Amino acid sequence: MLRLLPILALALALPACSSQTGAGEETTAAGTRGPVETGGPNGEGQRPAFAGQTRAPQPETLTQVDKAVFASDLAQPWGLEALPDGRFLVTEKPGRLRVITADGRVLGPIDGVPEVDARGQGGLLDVAAKPNPDGSFTVCLSYAEPRDGGANATAVACARASGAENIRLEPMRVVFRQQPAWRSTGHYGSRIVFAPDGNIFITTGERMSEESRVNAQTNDNTIGKVVRIAADGSAARDNPFAAQGGEAQYVWSLGHRNLQAAAWRTETGALWTVEHGPKGGDELNRPQAGKNYGWPVITYGVDYNGRPIGEGITAKEGLEQPVYYWDPVIAPSGMIFHSGKLFTSWRGNALIGGLGSRSVTRLVFDGDRVANEERIAIDGRVRDVAEGVDGALYVSVDDGRILKLTPKAP
Repeated sequence: MLRLLPILALALALPACSSQTGAGEETTAAGTRGPVETGGPNGEGQRPAFAGQTRAPQPETLTQVDKAVFASDLAQPWGLEALPDGRFLVTEKPGRLRVITADGRVLGPIDGVPEVDARGQGGLLDVAAKPNPDGSFTVCLSYAEPRDGGANATAVACARASGAENIRLEPMRVVFRQQPAWRSTGHYGSRIVFAPDGNIFITTGERMSEESRVNAQTNDNTIGKVVRIAADGSAARDNPFAAQGGEAQYVWSLGHRNLQAAAWRTETGALWTVEHGPKGGDELNRPQAGKNYGWPVITYGVDYNGRPIGEGITAKEGLEQPVYYWDPVIAPSGMIFHSGKLFTSWRGNALIGGLGSRSVTRLVFDGDRVANEERIAIDGRVRDVAEGVDGALYVSVDDGRILKLTPKAP
């Protein structure tokens, strides 16, 4: 009991919420803005491990944005990647990769995309691109790859790409295959992040079932993991479990549920991720080499049937706490750290898409802790976010639109 007292004391120090004051604003007794979320958590009785781990106050000044349709009539756009010349690459879940020109024209499908299993949450998922010295660029795609016996798994394929308007792909080469495959149509993870050192981070899900999710706790597979590979698909030499060989050599961190948001934070030189929790417990993490982030042993929130996950605990020695969590969830998908080029007040902020919250969540940091949270409402399920060369925020929406967000004129 004595070990719990400091945690409870910190929890009591969290900002208190009071009534709304109009225009969606909430204030505390001190007159500052309260948190966005004021409803009760699903994990009733659960407490954060430290002050500010959830329900951070809103910024003193809220962002006013103009929203315009940049492109439309896409089929379930999933991944969105800005190119240095103003174009965008966008994946469509059924299995197509397209270019959107700088003026918003959607071009025909690009040849050479791998076959995908588009059932359930599967399909053609993330896209990431990296410029090459010769003027071409490398394109990597993540997708649900069909395997034998009706099973499937997350895979990543890459190719050299070029073209002044539409894109030509050289033959794609698979650089990563999640093992083992599973007979499931959910929780693929699938974000791809190029690190400055040339390695590639890939996030994977734990494939949704109670049977499969226990694999997130062991390093002999790539289920429920952050994976780190070299550009040629080999395991990065300094990975934490490289000496063990097998699937362990690819693992960067473990104990994850379904990581659908990931981005490199240049300020601190580190990967950050956001993963779906169950009914409650979406998590922001800074995954570090060899560390275990707890799923399904510890988690905030409860199972969809209302019962506790496992023993219903939120902390255990040897398992990492999230930097921040949401309960109720935002259902995160897609993430960037903004340069501040156009939205000057957003410099260094995380911008996270929300499927359930139908918003873009903006997180303001104080070092590696979340200081403020703001939500920018979107009239649809946000699947991905990207910053264009103009500094505007581009948002892919499940209903087929790409929206462009710019600061509202004073």
